[in-house]
Amino acid sequence: MRNTNITSPQPLISFIITTYNLPKQLLVEAIESAMNLTLSKKEREIIVVDDGSDTIDTLKDIQEIANNIIYIRQANQGLSAARNTALRIAQGQYIQFIDGDDKLLRTPYEHCLDIMRYHNPDIVIFESTNKNSKTIPFNYNGPVTGAEYMRNNNVKASACSYLFKKNVLGSLQFPLNILHEDEEFTPQLLLRCERVFTTQAEAYFYRQRKGSIMHPTSKLKLTKSLNDTEQVIYHLQEISLNLPEEERVAIERRIAQLTMDYIYNMCKSHSSNEVEKAVERLSKHNLFPLPDKKYTKKYNLFRKATMTSWGRKTMSLLIKNSLLHN
Repeated sequence: MRNTNITSPQPLISFIITTYNLPKQLLVEAIESAMNLTLSKKEREIIVVDDGSDTIDTLKDIQEIANNIIYIRQANQGLSAARNTALRIAQGQYIQFIDGDDKLLRTPYEHCLDIMRYHNPDIVIFESTNKNSKTIPFNYNGPVTGAEYMRNNNVKASACSYLFKKNVLGSLQFPLNILHEDEEFTPQLLLRCERVFTTQAEAYFYRQRKGSIMHPTSKLKLTKSLNDTEQVIYHLQEISLNLPEEERVAIERRIAQLTMDYIYNMCKSHSSNEVEKAVERLSKHNLFPLPDKKYTKKYNLFRKATMTSWGRKTMSLLIKNSLLHN
């Protein structure tokens, strides 16, 4: 089912909002956060994809603002499929993803729009927050290439934490049927970007809801989350083998960072025996020990601490004890 009340030959930006069984209030806030920006109706396109909500009549709930959006309802296929559906029809020069339970923060996001308007970026990367920001920095850095940015920074993979030019996508899509799809999508997108701008402005407000995709609560969901992360690491490694050296070095940093996070989460949630099995699998792919690179102090300390079985067991105990006391 599709409602196409807005038709615009070339909007400046398409806001892609995905929803699944969300309360009306949260979804309306997400939509209105895009509507309230200093963009005319011709400059904006708001696409809401309902990924098969089974308890809520989404379009009926938001009838008062339905004329301001393109509404698509599809059978439940997951976040990746919902975003890919919207990308196929989006007409905007730029794309901004918004999860239906989050919202854009007007003043800092306007700063990002100014960078977009005046500097012709391929991508503008900003900060996210779950608090009310009191200070709003209006400085920015760039341009640099995506490869240069990735070589010198830890990448925050969330696809909602940047706006990007649609024509840099090429054939890139979100991978289906996995959690942490952003971890695979974002590094590949960055490698396609020649003009990367960054700002410390906290332009995106996210809610930490119990049981959300990013915060799985059941053992089954946690296991899938970690298994999918491991597969993303292997796929990125496979991609890296066919890249020019500059891009390969860039994505290798992201792979090392993601592998470190994966080992940490295994130590946090699994037994020492399961951690050792995970390390063995990583070793077979030449991903462990972690590469001896001076990325960050945290990375260096973690790498050294997890070099031995005794170190990994100690790390697991420290992490689990810390969680018990927090």
